[in-house]
Amino acid sequence: MAINWRDRPVLVTGATGLVGGWLVRRLVEAGADVVCLIRDGVPRSELIRSGLIEHVKVARGDCADQEAMERILGEHEVRTVFHLAAQTIVGIANRNPVSTFETNIKGTWATLEACRRSPAVQGVVFASSDKAYGDQDHLPYDETTPLQGTHPYDVSKSCADLIAKTYAVSYKLPVAITRCGNFYGGGDLNWNRIVPGTIRSVLRGERPVIRSDGKFIRDYFYVEDGAEAYLTLAENLAARPELAGEAFNFSIELQVTVLDLVKKILRLMGSDLEPDVRNEASNEIIHQYLSAAKARRELSWTPRFSLDEGLNRTIAWYRDYLAAPAQTERVRAEQVPPAPHLFHAPSRSTAVGALRLGRESSKD
Repeated sequence: MAINWRDRPVLVTGATGLVGGWLVRRLVEAGADVVCLIRDGVPRSELIRSGLIEHVKVARGDCADQEAMERILGEHEVRTVFHLAAQTIVGIANRNPVSTFETNIKGTWATLEACRRSPAVQGVVFASSDKAYGDQDHLPYDETTPLQGTHPYDVSKSCADLIAKTYAVSYKLPVAITRCGNFYGGGDLNWNRIVPGTIRSVLRGERPVIRSDGKFIRDYFYVEDGAEAYLTLAENLAARPELAGEAFNFSIELQVTVLDLVKKILRLMGSDLEPDVRNEASNEIIHQYLSAAKARRELSWTPRFSLDEGLNRTIAWYRDYLAAPAQTERVRAEQVPPAPHLFHAPSRSTAVGALRLGRESSKD
C-alpha cells in the first residue's frame, strides 16, 4: 500500500452516517488514529451501536465551520481526510434546500479551505455522488459526463464536486473525488430509503412503500464496497499525486428498477407481501447508472459483493438491529461523550480484537 494506515491521523466527517460507520471500521482495523467529526448525536448509528466509538477520538462540530475544522485538523495533526458529511435525503432537500446547500456546498468549501491551510494534510477524498451528473441522455455516466444537476440535492452535489476540483487545480490541494451510486447496507437509519424501509416493513409484516411509480432505475452500491473504494482511492492518491482533481465512479454497473429491487428483497426474505406503489415522488432523476471502467483501469478496483450478496448481508444486519432490546441501545447511547469532548482510543490490538470478536459473533 502507498499508505501505512497504522497510527496515521485520519479525519472522517459524516462518521455517524451509513458509509462513515463502515469506513471507520476499516480504518480502525488497519490501525489508523481515527478522529470522527460528529455534529448531531445518533445513538443507534453503526458507529455507536457497534462500539466503534470507543476506539476513536471524537470531535464535536460542523463541517461548515471553517475555524472549527482548522482547529481539529491542526490539533490532531491530521494527514488524511475523508469528507463524507452531507445531507443526503432527496425529500429533505426538496422541502428545505437551504440546509442542504449549507451542509453540502458550504460544508465542502469550508472543509477544503481548512485542509488547504493545514500543512499536515497530505490527501483528501471527497464523497460526491452520481446525482452530481443530473439528468443525461447518454448512459451510463462516465467521468467525462458533464455535471448538470437541476433538482436541489443534485445541484448541491454538482456544486460541491466542482469546488473540490477547483481546490485541486487552482490551489494544488491533493483531493480526489468519488461518485458512487445509491448506497445501501446495514447502518442506514433513513427509513424512507427503499432498502431499509422495505426490510423493516417486511419484518413488521407490513406492505413496503414505494414513493415513486417503481420504474425509476438506479445503480445500487453495497456499503462495504464503498468503504473499500474510498480507501483504495486514498492509497492511490498518495502514490500518484497526478490523481489530484480526478473523479472516479464506483459501481457494480447494474441497472435495477425500484420495483425490481423491492421484489428481490421480498424474495430473499421469503415474504409474499405486495408493494404499496404510491407514485408520489417528484424532483428526482428517472434513469441513471454508472460506468466504473476508469476505477477498474486506473485503480485496479473491483467490487467484492454482488447485489444478492450485499442484500443478504444487509437483511441479516437489520434482523439483528431491529431485534436488539431497547435497554441495550440506551446503554450504548450513554457512551457518547458530551460536547465538546475529545478522548483517545485504547490500544490498537484491543480495538481490533474486540471488533473482530464482535463480527464473528454476529455470524452465529
